[in-house]
Amino acid sequence: MSRRHRAEEREVTPDAKYGNVEIAKFISKVMQDGKKSIARTIVYDAIEKFASKVAAEDHIEAFERALENAKPQVEVKSRRIGGATYQVPVEIATIRKRSLAMKWIITYARGKPGRNMVDALAQELQDCYNCQGSTIKKRDDVHRMAEANKAFAHYKW
Repeated sequence: MSRRHRAEEREVTPDAKYGNVEIAKFISKVMQDGKKSIARTIVYDAIEKFASKVAAEDHIEAFERALENAKPQVEVKSRRIGGATYQVPVEIATIRKRSLAMKWIITYARGKPGRNMVDALAQELQDCYNCQGSTIKKRDDVHRMAEANKAFAHYKW
């Protein structure tokens, strides 16, 4: 079997409150130990709190804007040529962009000390909405790394 075989993406049912597939995927990423109802509560409360902080009328639109700001455009992948390993910049597929953005937001929210997950997630979403904070710094670092290794772009496969 080929290693480059692309797996089919599963059909995701929209979440119950907003009817949005992106939020349903976000809930699944927040979930730990199979406790989806707790993850749902955390995400819904965080979105409510975040939307009130940024004074957004449409919660879904505000969430999608925060997620869009966190999405990286390019990343580096290691490519071995001869005896040397090069960091080759490659464009990211749409699905991976979304996945990385969600993962970074959740990781940095979990890493905030002294806060419950609802407050930390709301704060991280607010930071992404305003293009600041840890997640945006991570995205910029990834972009900077790709820019620095632009000379090796011809090694793309």
